[in-house]
Amino acid sequence: MTDVKQQVNAVRRTLGDRTLEAGQARVVTLSQVYDTGLDDLWDVVTSAERIPRWFLPVSGDLVQGGRFQFEGNAGGTITSCDKPNGYAATWEMGDQISWVEVRLVPEGAGRTRFELEHVAPVAAELWDLYGPAAVGMGWDSGFLGLANYLSGDPAAELDPRVAMAWVATAQGKEFMRLTADAWAAAAIAYGDDPEAARASAGRTYEAYTATE
Repeated sequence: MTDVKQQVNAVRRTLGDRTLEAGQARVVTLSQVYDTGLDDLWDVVTSAERIPRWFLPVSGDLVQGGRFQFEGNAGGTITSCDKPNGYAATWEMGDQISWVEVRLVPEGAGRTRFELEHVAPVAAELWDLYGPAAVGMGWDSGFLGLANYLSGDPAAELDPRVAMAWVATAQGKEFMRLTADAWAAAAIAYGDDPEAARASAGRTYEAYTATE
């Protein structure tokens, strides 16, 4: 298992805004440099055989225009694909739709940055209650899974099917607490009130780690 403090510190987190036809949206962006080449990372994040090794089982047609579904999570349509530089897709859960874009950027020999941008219309009251951690902490878990998988140590891989149980462990709670704090810091840097940002991150942490 990757050291959780090291992992949290390895991720860059930023917030922004975007104007859509439907109104204002929040933009949550995460990125991390991994020790693998561009072509391999592209395969890791697009292959139906490899995605379940670090994220979730996925079904569907993983090509531009194809529909996909993550087991127990979101589905959507792949709206663009620029191999091996990135892709974009809708992110659909129930009647809610948002958009994700993945970008892969070489960072020197054998290293590649994985950047994920999630654009979502968020009601002001929900943002005030939970802040960016509501979306960001879930993606942080995916970045941790990717780091474990790319470590090359089979024992470090965390089976997505038991990830929820891991969250209830001391190490899992530490990871969630640290990521909540990191998103509070990102919200403060974005301009949110510091006290409110920390409070919303705390509520999101409690929601992610609740056992009942």
